[in-house]
Amino acid sequence: MFEAPAVESLPEDLRFRIEQVAEKAGFVPNIFLALAHRPAEWRAFFAYHDALMEKETPGLTRADRELVVVATSAENRCLYCVVAHGAIARIRARNPRVADQVATDWRKAELDARQRAILEVAVRIAVEPWLIDQAQLEVLRRHGLSEDDIWDVGAISALFALSNRLVHLAGTMPNEEFYLMGRVPRS
Repeated sequence: MFEAPAVESLPEDLRFRIEQVAEKAGFVPNIFLALAHRPAEWRAFFAYHDALMEKETPGLTRADRELVVVATSAENRCLYCVVAHGAIARIRARNPRVADQVATDWRKAELDARQRAILEVAVRIAVEPWLIDQAQLEVLRRHGLSEDDIWDVGAISALFALSNRLVHLAGTMPNEEFYLMGRVPRS
């Protein structure tokens, strides 16, 4: 719906980051270009993304973080984020089935009780945040999540609610490469 700008036309810092991602992944994820027509917002979005998604704590692994994105994006019917973050979740969880299960019905997925509690809160924040209460957060504490971890669950849910809506607005489709990532050995 919105035409993505050519990489060559972008500010140097955006081009640099996109080239880094392309070198690591072997392709440019469509979201990097879909949001690039607004460079200041692109910078803010990816800075917040990186602050939330590129860390791991004892209570919230990088795989858990990706599963939050998959579950909340599925609830928001965001094809791009389910497919793209499903691929990353398969790799980080080292489980080729879990992302598909979470995208279809996280309540029946191969998850432990801690992960299920995380997704319960994450999905609630994504679609009915006014229903979150201290009892639900206490469940996360009992599963070993720190206050910072719990904040991250909420912040990831909120950031990807934004992302899901921008992807819908822009009409961004998943890259073909995402579909096989974490399912077949990388060549």
